[in-house]
Amino acid sequence: MELLRLWFDLDEVDTSLLWKLVATHLVIIAASNYIVQFSGMIFGYHFTWAMFIFPLVVIATDLTVRLTNKYQARAVVALAFPPAIIISAMIADWRIGFASAFAYLIGQLFDVSVFQKIREVFTEKWWVAPAVSTFVANIIDTYLFFWAAFANSNDEFMAANWLEIATVDVIFKIVVSFVMFLPIYGVLLMWLKGRLGELGTG
Repeated sequence: MELLRLWFDLDEVDTSLLWKLVATHLVIIAASNYIVQFSGMIFGYHFTWAMFIFPLVVIATDLTVRLTNKYQARAVVALAFPPAIIISAMIADWRIGFASAFAYLIGQLFDVSVFQKIREVFTEKWWVAPAVSTFVANIIDTYLFFWAAFANSNDEFMAANWLEIATVDVIFKIVVSFVMFLPIYGVLLMWLKGRLGELGTG
């Protein structure tokens, strides 16, 4: 932890909050990586059930940055990254574990670095940054994951249909994120800010 403090400027970090955020990321990743192995059909197109869960990662990342800062958010990603590989490999297989960790790292570091600037510019408009990051991060993460996990894999069905499945997943994730998760995010953000404010003055 001392090394993380030096690397990620954690001198004033709430370690309890940090570990809760790490645990949140891990639970979402583990659940989505297990469920991604199961596919279905919608309007004649293939999809995986993980698309119902993984949009939560984007929301969790944005909340992480808002409740801490970009340095501490990187610490959350750094702490969640190694066990994400291990847990995903154990409950799915090594290729899904690697693909998940690879896509998660690239997508979330990109989100933390790039969209922090949007958050700083649109401070009063809380919905702008999560809306933009949800759209872009879901595209980057989903296509990276399915390419790394299933392109030329031994699973003939997934190898043949990964691009179609990834596209369906991306569209669904973005729609669900805007219609459902973004409003929930706004309510949760206001509640957490109020809660942290109460604790700070208590």
